[in-house]
Amino acid sequence: MPAHNEAGAVGPTVAEIHRWAPDFDVLVVDDGSTDATAPRAREAGATVLAMPFNLGIGGAMQAGYLYAREHGYEVAVQVDGDGQHDPRYIKDLSARLASDPALDMVTGSRFLAPEGDGYRSSAARRIGIRVFSGVVSRITGRRVTDPTSGFRMTNRRGIELFARDYPHDYPEIEAILLMHAHRLNSCEIPVTMRARTSGSSTISSGQSVYYMVKVLLAVFVGLFRRHPVLDPPDSPAVEASARAEECPPVVAERPT
Repeated sequence: MPAHNEAGAVGPTVAEIHRWAPDFDVLVVDDGSTDATAPRAREAGATVLAMPFNLGIGGAMQAGYLYAREHGYEVAVQVDGDGQHDPRYIKDLSARLASDPALDMVTGSRFLAPEGDGYRSSAARRIGIRVFSGVVSRITGRRVTDPTSGFRMTNRRGIELFARDYPHDYPEIEAILLMHAHRLNSCEIPVTMRARTSGSSTISSGQSVYYMVKVLLAVFVGLFRRHPVLDPPDSPAVEASARAEECPPVVAERPT
């Protein structure tokens, strides 16, 4: 869980994860917070990895994946520290990832939920997400409905990749393309997201267009950069699935 000045939300979020995903250890990456984020996280039962200064979401997430790799974890799930991601869906992400050994990452999409409710951000940002969705879907050759979702779970190969090379500028979108560049397989499942319970977004409505242009430029530049090389897949099934054009559909139950 990356967190920067989330003292108001990090404790309840950690407690929710312990309640709904008791098999998971909780690591809070305190990204140079100047408030009580770290002590609140510890009080709630999380391990805290304190950054010496603010690295940004990409740097904080890579630190988390490095921790997961060095401590031998086979699965890692990213949950935002602001309360937007509902930990009740962790079991659905885990079930989907476990259902197919060729899958390397599962992402929770707020735009696949059949009910159509839940928090979906401002109108301006939804337009930007739709643009990103079209671009990423075209590049990867598969439908991506929520490219800015950071609610995702990866297996050991995903952990190895993100520990070596996690995008720092616009990590949610670029991470999908990084997975694609390494021929790792990913899917989305429907989730309902919530409005943040503390803090504020770093992107205002007036900055949305500027942000969208910067992200698109970063995406196209990223297509031509070199990436670290992973070990080859362990089985022919993984190779075959990585060549597939689409992930099989999935239906997730609404948490109760």
